[in-house]
Amino acid sequence: MATGAIRIGLNAKRARTAWLFLAPSLLVLFAVALWPLGRTFLFSFTDAFLTEPDIYAYIGLENYFTLFEDALWWQSVRNTLYFTVVSVSIETALGLAIALLLNAHMSGRGFMRAVILIPWSIPVVVSARMWQWMLHDQFGILNHVLKLMGVIDHGIAWTANPDLVMPVIIAVDVWITTPFMVLLILAGLQMLPKSIYEAASIDGVSEWRQFTALTLPLLAPSIAVAVLFRLLDALRMFDLSFVLSSNSDDTKTVSIYAREVLVNFQDMGVGSAASAAIFLMIAVVTAIYVTVFRLNRKLLGV
Repeated sequence: MATGAIRIGLNAKRARTAWLFLAPSLLVLFAVALWPLGRTFLFSFTDAFLTEPDIYAYIGLENYFTLFEDALWWQSVRNTLYFTVVSVSIETALGLAIALLLNAHMSGRGFMRAVILIPWSIPVVVSARMWQWMLHDQFGILNHVLKLMGVIDHGIAWTANPDLVMPVIIAVDVWITTPFMVLLILAGLQMLPKSIYEAASIDGVSEWRQFTALTLPLLAPSIAVAVLFRLLDALRMFDLSFVLSSNSDDTKTVSIYAREVLVNFQDMGVGSAASAAIFLMIAVVTAIYVTVFRLNRKLLGV
């Protein structure tokens, strides 16, 4: 009994010490994240304007009704989801393929690993401006090359054409973010035990069968983490679309919509409601993704 009491007291002391060490981090988290988030939800129930944020009255869910009745909001939601699904899918496939290539025993793979990170290391705004100039209908290098090849006879306004601007934004995002996927998936590949592949080779298992039966199942957690990070990033995408297509409704994301209402129209209530809706949308998508992944892992017995 005495030993059990001592153990319980020791565990309680360790728990108090752990919370003591965590307290500064929790205070910083509260100051920079939870407090602004709480204020955003608070203002979403008011009629506050950015010009006089201290003068407001509570109006209940009226801002949310206004938001959900706006067709432009739903178009922004569709644009965001379309961008997220297409870009993350392409980046995952390319990231896996390039990671497998870089993980193979080949000369110069160290150099390739360094070079492939360059697009991801460049700030998004800088990359967007760079691509904006390369895609320019009069001075862009892409149109110049296509003219020399005889593919086109006049410059194409890639970022001004409503049918082309979203694919262009997705292509630029793939160029920027695929190295991130490569980095995470490659780290997972390097942690896989070599012995199982040696045993499979001795048993005469083909390389394709090794990939589908061994590599993919074992690599699933790394891919899941990489996809989750990209989902969170893609759902709140702002800068790339804003720089390449400015205020076009065809590429307006939910983040651009919230910024437009809050800054351009000075409507702090509806802008806060849009920001709160974005937070909830990302939380729901993340929860569904994590739940589905866990269920799949249980069904597969991994």
